[in-house]
Amino acid sequence: MKKLLSIALLSGIFSMQAYAQKPAEDKSKRPSPPAKVTQQINDGATITINYSQPSIKGRTIGKTIDPMDGKVWRTGANEATTFETDKDVTIEGVTLPAGKYGLFTLWNGNDVTIILNKTWEQWGAFNYKEVDDQLRFNTSATDVNPATERLTFMVSPDGEVSMLWGPKKISFMVK
Repeated sequence: MKKLLSIALLSGIFSMQAYAQKPAEDKSKRPSPPAKVTQQINDGATITINYSQPSIKGRTIGKTIDPMDGKVWRTGANEATTFETDKDVTIEGVTLPAGKYGLFTLWNGNDVTIILNKTWEQWGAFNYKEVDDQLRFNTSATDVNPATERLTFMVSPDGEVSMLWGPKKISFMVK
């Protein structure tokens, strides 16, 4: 009996070690690879956006691909997109405390609601809860030409945050 217990115990230890030594996933090999933009804006705050870049791949935004389906969108692919600031900033006249937030969007045609949510560490928007929103504000999508194949975020030194995807551009100011 002791021998059987010892074998079971050793087997459990070795299987736990094998699990613990599993190599980290190479996220750059995903169909929607990770991207990051970091910019110090004119008031000295540093803005960082981490996201995954889905591609259009011949699909139509709002018809055969998110985000214009009336549901909260993770604003990217894979894990939720994050928006981080190392200092308090102002967006649309409202103070956003320094910290890290999940960046979600809600599309209604060209009317877009930007959502910064306290729960930033989550997969997609499956566990999104409105009660955790830190800040919500409205903006509009504009048409751009040429279209952008991969979702791309940019932050300018003056604090303009832009998201380009397909034929659409969404922007807002951070001060």
